[in-house]
Amino acid sequence: MNDKYEVIIGLEVHVQLKTKSKCFCSCPVEFGGLPNTNVCPVCLGLPGTLPVLNRKAVELAIKAGLALNCQIIQKSSFARKHYFYPDLPKGYQITQYKEPLAVNGYIEIEDSKIRVRRLHLEEDSGKSMHCGTETLVDFNRCGVPLIEVVTEPDIKSPEQTVQVLQVLRQILRYLDVSDCDMEKGHFRCEPNISLRKVGEKKLGVRTELKNLNSLRSVREGLQFEIERQKKILDNNEEVIQETLFWDEQTKTAGSMRGKEESEDYRYFPEPDLPVLVISQSEIERIKKSLPLMPWQRKAILISNYGLSENTAEIIVETKEFVDYFEETLKEINDPHLVANWLVTEVRGILNEKGILIQDFSISPSKLAELLRLLKTEKISNKVAKDIFNEMLITDKTATEILNLKDLTLVDDEDLLFNTVKEVLQENPEVVAKYKAGKTTVISYLIGQVQKKTKGKLKPQKIQEAIIKQLE
Repeated sequence: MNDKYEVIIGLEVHVQLKTKSKCFCSCPVEFGGLPNTNVCPVCLGLPGTLPVLNRKAVELAIKAGLALNCQIIQKSSFARKHYFYPDLPKGYQITQYKEPLAVNGYIEIEDSKIRVRRLHLEEDSGKSMHCGTETLVDFNRCGVPLIEVVTEPDIKSPEQTVQVLQVLRQILRYLDVSDCDMEKGHFRCEPNISLRKVGEKKLGVRTELKNLNSLRSVREGLQFEIERQKKILDNNEEVIQETLFWDEQTKTAGSMRGKEESEDYRYFPEPDLPVLVISQSEIERIKKSLPLMPWQRKAILISNYGLSENTAEIIVETKEFVDYFEETLKEINDPHLVANWLVTEVRGILNEKGILIQDFSISPSKLAELLRLLKTEKISNKVAKDIFNEMLITDKTATEILNLKDLTLVDDEDLLFNTVKEVLQENPEVVAKYKAGKTTVISYLIGQVQKKTKGKLKPQKIQEAIIKQLE
C-alpha cells in the first residue's frame, strides 16, 4: 500500500436479534416466509396503531453491550428517523439517537482496541426486490429488532476490518444474541472510509459502502474504494461525500446517493414510546448470565488441558464446537487425542459438507467410544478412520462396526513377518531409498503392510519388523 496516505475506517454494523417476535409488535420473525405474510397494522405503520417494545430484544441488546465492554445507559430513549423509501411504510424508522442504550465500549483484536462509540436498538425496514423492470416490496422484515454497533474510526486496513467483524460476530454468536448469518442479512456491515496524508490530523472526506454480503466482499469493497480515493487525491481532486453500492459481479462500487448527515433525517423523539429505564439490578442480573467468552475458554483449553494456542483457537471458533470438545472429554480423559480428532477428522467433514458441529451426525459420546478403542490399542489409527467414515453413514456405534467387520488388532507374529517380507519384495525401489539414507519412506512401507492386513497389526510392531528385516 502507498505510504503517502493513511487509511481511516469506521464501522456501522446492523445485527438482527434472535427474538421470536418483532421489535414493536407480536408478528413472528422468520427467514424465507411468503412475502407480506408476517405483517400487521403496527409494522405496516397503519394509522392509529401504537408500538409496544419487545422485552427480549432489550435484554439481548444489553447482553451485547456488556460483552463489548460498554457502559449501559439506565435511561435511554427512542426517536423517529425520517426518510422516504418504498420499503419503509411509516415514512420513518424507530431507532435511538441522542440517548442510546450503550456507549464507550471496545473490541479487542490482537494487540489493538477498536473503540465502540455506541450500541443502540432499532427496527429493520422491509426489502425491495428488483424483478426485471419492476420493483416489488416485501414487508416481512419491517419491525424486526436490530442492534446497530458503531465504532470509532480506529481501523487502519481492510484486513483489520475483517478481523474486527470476525471477533464481533464470534462474540454475538457466543451470547446467542444473533445467528449473524450475512447471507440472510442478519449481520450487515456498512464501513465508512476516508484517506488522509500521513502526518495530517484532520480526517479526509468519507464515503460509505453498502451491499457487502460477505467478509470477502467487505475486504474487496474496501480495497477498491481505497484505490479509487487514492487516484482522486493523487490527481489533486476532491473526494465526494457519498454512499456507494458494491456490485459483487463487477467488483466495483457505484454512486448510490449523497451521504446523509443526521440533520437530513429530521430526528425527533418518538412520542409513542416512553423513556426506556433499566435498573442497575437488571443490568447485574444480565451480566451474571453472560457465558464465558471465546478468549476465556481459549485460556482454559491452554492452561487446563495443555493445548497449543493454535489448536485452542480453532476449537473455540464457535461455542458449539468447544462445547462438543468438552462433552467428548467427559467420556474420555485425553484432551490431546480429542482435540486432534476434532481439528482434523471432524472439522474436515464439517468443511466438506458445509455444515456446523450442531448438525454433525456423530454425538460426543459416540466419538469418545471410538477414541477409547484407539487409545486402548484395540484398533489402529487407520481402522479408527475407517470406522469413523462408516459411522458417518450409519447409526452404528464404533464397537458394533468393529465386531461386525472383525477389525480388532491382533498379535500374530507369523502374519506380521510374512506380510512385511511380501511388502519389501514388492517395493525394491523404496527399500533402496531407505538403505540410501531416506528413512522417511518407512511410513509408506508401514502403510502397505496395514493395507494388506486391513489395519489389524499395530503400527509400532510393523515398524520394528520392517527395520529388523531390512537390517
